[in-house]
Amino acid sequence: MAATMKANVAVEDVNVTFEDQQRINKFARNTSRMNELKNEIDAKKKSLQNMQDASDDLMMLEDDSILIPYQIGDVFVSHTQEETQEMLEAAKETLEQEVKALDDRVAAILQVLGDLKIQLYAKFGTNINLEADES
Repeated sequence: MAATMKANVAVEDVNVTFEDQQRINKFARNTSRMNELKNEIDAKKKSLQNMQDASDDLMMLEDDSILIPYQIGDVFVSHTQEETQEMLEAAKETLEQEVKALDDRVAAILQVLGDLKIQLYAKFGTNINLEADES
């Protein structure tokens, strides 16, 4: 008679302290904030690409005397090709600095998340899942 053995996975009874709950909450808040920052970075990179495309299109204009409408707030103001190009370059530079600042914030959050993962996995092991769903 062949007997089959089933491996029972016992879930350890781990006591969750107030400090543990605070760490879990901090992890969740930082993960949410990081996702928001990544979405903001993606939007700014798309705007940056649009500005680069506009800049490239301006360079292909043959007539330098054409006034180019440039949006400032809700108003379009016409400028020469050179002025518009300078304004686009300044706007791109500002946007690149904003993206870099956001990237730095994401890196700082990733460091915090890494530290929290170490602490939480050390206590809870496989009883806690801190990995983001890829769905």
